[in-house]
Amino acid sequence: MAAAEELTLLEKLLGLRRGNKYSAQGDRQIPVLQTNNGPSLTGLATIAAHLVKQANKEHLLGSTAEEKAVVQQWLEYRVTRIDGHSSKEDIRTMLKDLNSYLEDKVYLTGNNFTLADILLYYGLHRFIVDLTFQEKEKYLNVSRWFSHIQHYPGIRQHLSNVVFIKNRLYTNTH
Repeated sequence: MAAAEELTLLEKLLGLRRGNKYSAQGDRQIPVLQTNNGPSLTGLATIAAHLVKQANKEHLLGSTAEEKAVVQQWLEYRVTRIDGHSSKEDIRTMLKDLNSYLEDKVYLTGNNFTLADILLYYGLHRFIVDLTFQEKEKYLNVSRWFSHIQHYPGIRQHLSNVVFIKNRLYTNTH
C-alpha cells in the first residue's frame, strides 16, 4: 500500500475532511504533504503525527512521556524496518521479534491503542494477508494483536479482512 493511500485511510479514521495533497519523493516514495500555510512535511511518521494533532486526537501519540517515546520508537521501526524490507527472511525475523514483544501486551504501548498500532497494522497488512494458517499460529501474539486491531472501529476500511481461524467442515453422514 502506498504511503499516500495509507495517510488517506488515516485521515478518514481520524474524521478529518479530505483535501490534503500528497506527493512522493525519491526511490523509496517518501510521502510529502504540502500544508496550506507553511512548509511541506516529509515522511510517514511526521505527517501521521501532524494529522493526529490536526484531529485533536493527541492521546493517539501517547499520554505519558514514556508512552510517547514508545509510540515514536514504533513509528521509527515502521519506517526503518518494515518499509522496504520484504525478503521472506526479513519478514520472518520481524514477525518473530514482534511476537516476543507482544507476548504480554494488548497494544504496542501496553494497554493503550495508539498511532503506532494503526501504522504497524497498515504496514504489516500486506505480509500478514499472505501468511499460512500454520505461520499465523506460529506468530500467535502477532496474530492476536493484528486481529484485534483490524476489528477496531474504522481501521480496516477497504483492506481485506485477514482470517485467523480455520473453519472445519463437518459432514453429517447419518
